[in-house]
Amino acid sequence: MERDLVQRAQRGDHDAFAAIAAAVSPRLDAAAWLILRDPEQAKDAVQNALVRAWRDLPTLRDPDRFDAWLHRLLVRACIDEARRLRRHRLTVELTTIDAPASDHVESSVVDRDQLERAFLRLDLEMRTVIVLHHYLDLPLPAVASALGLPLGTAKSRLHRGLGLLRAALDADARESHATAEGRPA
Repeated sequence: MERDLVQRAQRGDHDAFAAIAAAVSPRLDAAAWLILRDPEQAKDAVQNALVRAWRDLPTLRDPDRFDAWLHRLLVRACIDEARRLRRHRLTVELTTIDAPASDHVESSVVDRDQLERAFLRLDLEMRTVIVLHHYLDLPLPAVASALGLPLGTAKSRLHRGLGLLRAALDADARESHATAEGRPA
C-alpha cells in the first residue's frame, strides 16, 4: 500500500502525497519535538522536511526506503532549524526558589524536569540518535541509514549520549542531595 502511494506521488499525484503526509506527520512531529525541544521549531522542521520530500520525491530510487529517506530529510531539517535559531536565540536560565515537595506527583514532575535538563545538555547529534532509537523504536541500522552514518558511528553516538545522560542525571542527583542536607552544591 505505502509503496503504491509513494510511486503515485513520485509521478506527481498530489492526493497520494497528501495521504502519505497525513500518515507520517504525527511521527515526524514527535521526533522533531524530541530533537529540537521546541514546538514551533519542530513544526517548521516537519514542514520543511515535507516540502523537501515533495520536491525531491522523483529522485528517490527505491520506494521501499521512503521511511528512512524521509527520516533523513527530517533530521536535516531539524539541524538546519537549530542552526538558524542558534544565531538568534537568547537564553535566560532561571533558578528554582523553593525545593519541590516530596509528593509522588510533584516528584514525578521533578524527575521529568531533571531528565529534560539532562537531555538538553546533549549535542544535537547524540540527541537525534537517542530519539530515533529509543522514542521512535528504530533499530540502530535504520537510525544509521536515516542519518547517513556508518553503523559504528550511530552506535558510538548512542553509547556516548546515554553515558552523558546518565552522568548529568547523577550530577543533578548529587547536587540536589547536597542542597537538601544544607551544604552548598
